[in-house]
Amino acid sequence: MKTRFVILLCAFLAVLLLIGLNLFAHPSLLSDSVEQHIFMQLSLPIMITAILVGSALSMSSATLQVVLNNPLADPGIIGISSGASLCAGIVIIGGILPSSALVWGLPIACFIGALLSSALIFRLAQRLKLTHAGVILAGIAISTVCAAVLAWLYILGDAQATRNLTFWLMGSFAHTHYPILGVAGTALILGMTVLIRERSHLNTLYLGHHNAQLLGVEPKHLTRKLLIVCALLVGVSVSIAGSIAFVGLLVPHILRRLLGRDNRLIIPLSGMVGAALMLVIVNINHLLSGVILPVSLLTATIGGPIFIYVLYQGQILTRASGSQRHV
Repeated sequence: MKTRFVILLCAFLAVLLLIGLNLFAHPSLLSDSVEQHIFMQLSLPIMITAILVGSALSMSSATLQVVLNNPLADPGIIGISSGASLCAGIVIIGGILPSSALVWGLPIACFIGALLSSALIFRLAQRLKLTHAGVILAGIAISTVCAAVLAWLYILGDAQATRNLTFWLMGSFAHTHYPILGVAGTALILGMTVLIRERSHLNTLYLGHHNAQLLGVEPKHLTRKLLIVCALLVGVSVSIAGSIAFVGLLVPHILRRLLGRDNRLIIPLSGMVGAALMLVIVNINHLLSGVILPVSLLTATIGGPIFIYVLYQGQILTRASGSQRHV
């Protein structure tokens, strides 16, 4: 218990340190009214968005990896982000909602897309006995269909709308603002609260269906509930920051290799490390002055080589082979 507390405290302090670096990037914040306005209206919303999105993606991925019994279960890889992005594309290119309604309409549309893709992936994976390959194949199928529909939207949409969608889908915190944070941030905080409350029940899923029932947990009900919550977190994250790659895959996986599989520790710690990683991305973009790089470009640049190395070492597949479970 003491070790767990120390680890969580260190992660929390790391997040605070990165927030402090952002504050020190504005040395005249206390004396310059223009600097204060820039910080309050631009920098602070970006920092809040980075913390919320990084935490939500990492915690939802850590949960999905247990629920789907697959260490490769990341919203981007298994197709949940694709469903959310498709619905966002329909809203943005199709012009279904007026711009004033996008504050609440876009998060709802992305949540619906993420929820539908989650349900399809889980049903397909169940037919394949929830094997590791089955989950990945189901995700590839959903991602392919969503990508095909998005391609048709690009062909049929006007140039300005498709350009906006392209830059948005590459991931960015720059378009966030307080009204959308009021809607999306509330949904993300509520969803992460549910995952934290259910983190101890996640450990029972390691024991199998029958043993979990003996411990007072109904696996089917828990799985359905957690899939809905993860769809909410992924969909809302996509709605305010676009599709961000590799964060959800690498953070929980590395933490489990270092600290074990106890979700009472892994779930909250994944949120903190994910938030810290997103703040690092924000700091990198700030250091680049006038150049604002897409978030997915930076996360893929960092995460891609690490993922290839892990695959080359056989660590993910070896880990997966020792934890077969069916729901």
